[in-house]
Amino acid sequence: MKILMIGSGGREHALIKKLLESPKCTKLYCAPGNGGISRDAEIVNIGVMDKENMVKFAKDNAIDLVFVAPDDPLAAGMVDAFQAEGIRAFGPNANAAIIEASKVFSKNLMKKYGIPTAKYEVFDDPEKAITYVKAENTVPVVVKADGLALGKGVIIAQTIDDAVAAIKSIMEDKQFGDSGNNIVIEEFLTGPEVSVLAFTDGKCVKPMVSSKDHKRAYDNDEGLNTGGMGTVSPNPYYTDALAEECMETIFKPTIEAMNKEGRPFKGCLYFGLMMTPNGPKVIEYNARFGDPEAQVVLPRLKTDLVDICEAVIDEKLSDLDIEWYDGAAACGGYPVSYKKGIEMFGMDDKGQVDGAIVYHAGTKYENGKFYTNGGRVLGVTATAATLDEALEKAYAAVDKISFEGMHFRHDIGRTK
Repeated sequence: MKILMIGSGGREHALIKKLLESPKCTKLYCAPGNGGISRDAEIVNIGVMDKENMVKFAKDNAIDLVFVAPDDPLAAGMVDAFQAEGIRAFGPNANAAIIEASKVFSKNLMKKYGIPTAKYEVFDDPEKAITYVKAENTVPVVVKADGLALGKGVIIAQTIDDAVAAIKSIMEDKQFGDSGNNIVIEEFLTGPEVSVLAFTDGKCVKPMVSSKDHKRAYDNDEGLNTGGMGTVSPNPYYTDALAEECMETIFKPTIEAMNKEGRPFKGCLYFGLMMTPNGPKVIEYNARFGDPEAQVVLPRLKTDLVDICEAVIDEKLSDLDIEWYDGAAACGGYPVSYKKGIEMFGMDDKGQVDGAIVYHAGTKYENGKFYTNGGRVLGVTATAATLDEALEKAYAAVDKISFEGMHFRHDIGRTK
């Protein structure tokens, strides 16, 4: 099979490495890709939102399977564009990707179908939103831009003044552009966070192994709320009993709710969960693999990813037994803005450590050398029998890499 991956980050690199393990994959392209991906796939210089040229490339090159990985093209109907031309594509249609593309939609969906989530209100007027937070006078409070914002459209306000500033920043200053035309203000939930990705064909839902994301930029959960500084799998807080409860109260009801709304979801659905004192609740949905969650979940996948993609597309997921490797995985990343063009050293694909792997997100490869080329630069991942061993390997691999301004957290995987 000839496969086209759409995207350019560490998630896409992790997906590519997993697809390459399949004996069915004979040729792999990536549009637009990055420096590290160029070592594993043929780079195609087409932007992720360019539906017309993506479809043309797929037709001209007889592509058998397209994997649409990022949120923006999914929300814009990239999968729909391929399907209209009879090209098989993995990912939700635009009318299902709205579960991530609009937080207003997803919150209203949960309320309508009784799926546990935080209490919330929706606003399209900043003054009304400010009046509401002042009247409620409850902090912390969460302020969310309605639309897509690269995973950064959520502000946890510790004071009422912070909440007012967040509302103005999102709605008046348009920090996230049109994504902030509407906002969701919701109660702040407490408890351990759990990320669960799930394969679904719209009828059957099969959760993947759990993971735990660390979003704050600095050690001890301090600093900016980023798209993700690092992850571990499995999540130490996610027990078998909790997994069963989430399946019955969240996973299945979500798939059923989307069907009842005439928006069947096929692809990878991400559940961002909080294990509150009152049971598991949904913080957010994503319509695709999380980044950097994919980098710890995919190395543990034993079943052929191509087979899974085909089962999802053909609505035969219930016929497939998805297997996972035992043990644990850990990934550390660097998601702060970086100067571009800085030479990187120690860039061995395997991290120079047995059991480690380096996923590229913001790199460029020229004349046999790697250079920084974006925000999250790398995700250094390792697998091992235990989480402690995986973390030790991952950090040993990080120690082999160096470049000017390099930043990473030192406490990924530590539980308080």
